[in-house]
Amino acid sequence: MLQRPDELSHLVQYDGNIEDAPLLATAIVTTLGALLLFRAPLAAVAVALVGTVFSIGMAVRETTFVLFLLADAAVGYTAATRSRRLSVPAAGLCLATLAGYSVWQLARGTFFNASAPAGLASTVAIAWLIGNTIRQDRAHTETVRAQATRQAITAERLRIARELHDMVAHAIGIITIQAGVGSRVMDTQPAETRKALEAIEATGRETLAGLRRMLGALRKGEEEPAPLDPVPGLAALGHLVGRSASAGVRVDVRRRGERRELPPDVDLAAFRIVQEAVTNVVRHSGTRECTVTVDYGRSELAVDVVDRGHGRGAAAGGSGYGIVGMRERVGLLHGEFSAGPLPDGGFRVAALFPIPVEAER
Repeated sequence: MLQRPDELSHLVQYDGNIEDAPLLATAIVTTLGALLLFRAPLAAVAVALVGTVFSIGMAVRETTFVLFLLADAAVGYTAATRSRRLSVPAAGLCLATLAGYSVWQLARGTFFNASAPAGLASTVAIAWLIGNTIRQDRAHTETVRAQATRQAITAERLRIARELHDMVAHAIGIITIQAGVGSRVMDTQPAETRKALEAIEATGRETLAGLRRMLGALRKGEEEPAPLDPVPGLAALGHLVGRSASAGVRVDVRRRGERRELPPDVDLAAFRIVQEAVTNVVRHSGTRECTVTVDYGRSELAVDVVDRGHGRGAAAGGSGYGIVGMRERVGLLHGEFSAGPLPDGGFRVAALFPIPVEAER
């Protein structure tokens, strides 16, 4: 390495050496700056400025500008990764160095070109603005991500609340009707009482199993596999009809159009609409029959539940939470929903779900 007689003196020679001193100063500043930049960026800026001041008297004037640009880079990095409490002093340190150099030159009475310090000051401002913009963009992205996460959590809580409401309300409605039937015929028709109790037991067991599955899914970690239990859909209408019949309400299911596989979210929402509407018929309508119409259109699915009971207004539609939940389900899928009494008596619940074109292929 040391091939010249006075190699060390050549390396540290300050003035007149165009080979070694500028390169040595640049190497030292770059190395120290890189070591300090990530942990102490303000110190890295200070090192670059010290190297800049040190290189002013060297024969290679470009070294001064190169080292000052290293300070600019450190300022930009500080503004991009640290708060303004740290980045503003870093930029101020550069500007103070330029101001001190200008005052020193004026005090000496030396003529110098003021455009050079002004140009370097503009590079400091540009570096800080670029870094600060990057930091603000990153902060904005984090804010948007946090808001999206909160919205997703809220939507999931509403979905769980709707599922629990639909599941429990339907089961409690069936159990209440069966318990009433059993209590009325307990003394005169023991066989009917036994059937009512068996229906209550079956409904209770099924509801408890559904609640356990839901709670188990909530307790699973994110990395655990999702439950493989089938999601209820319109294919489960037969089971719903059977449970309603055991509660004394006959459900006439009519299907129109060509039956085909539906998107899971549409299939589930349509089934929950029918389930909630039939539950309201069982609990509030006072009638013993209703009609469920499922119409498979080319690009939409229509669900219609009509009863001819004497219930009117909120009494026919339930407490109000069920209708709100149904409206939310349909709204989330960009569909149309209506629920209200009929002019000649009874109550009607109608939902129209658009089916995406991709789902038809």
